[in-house]
Amino acid sequence: MGGSSNVKPVISKIYCSSSPTTLTVRKRPHVINGGGFVVMNASHGAVFVVEGCGILGVKGELALKDGDGGLILSISKRGGIAQALSTRRRWSGYLTDFEGRKKSVFSLTDPKCPMSNAIRIHLESSGHSGGWDFQVHGSFVDRTCTIEDYSGDIVAQLGATDMVGGKELYQVTVQAGYDQAFIVGVLAVLDNIHGESTRC
Repeated sequence: MGGSSNVKPVISKIYCSSSPTTLTVRKRPHVINGGGFVVMNASHGAVFVVEGCGILGVKGELALKDGDGGLILSISKRGGIAQALSTRRRWSGYLTDFEGRKKSVFSLTDPKCPMSNAIRIHLESSGHSGGWDFQVHGSFVDRTCTIEDYSGDIVAQLGATDMVGGKELYQVTVQAGYDQAFIVGVLAVLDNIHGESTRC
């Protein structure tokens, strides 16, 4: 794991690597543990698990866990009348402390038509005044999208895998120093927006 000044944690520096890391994402059928997906390292070990409403029983609620099943992040979509009237949906990722208090880490606002605009992400701890910190470009459905920071640097890139599995498998390469758990949290929201494995 990275220990230099180039580490850019969003959730924790323990999820940042000192070199680029390619992870494999495997979608789970809804009949197995309620769907969601598993994120594996090069040794095919599970490093992250994302659960959707098949497990949680609530639409618009996602859970990001580590490979041992420990909760890292809760992700929820804002609801209510104001949300229904809005042209954009807002998602938020929360850390929960040992006393059960939630702390917002990031928010993601997407257009109701996901193909029309870049999806922008705001960090609660952001130190700059640009209004957003990261954005998603390209097609998540085709696995040809990138996540870039506000200066235009590519932070993570999706791509097809040469493993057997078709659309059920894809890869994401996270650049050195960036928070892999945060990137997987963003993928969880993209998966749900596009009606894939986390959606009931």
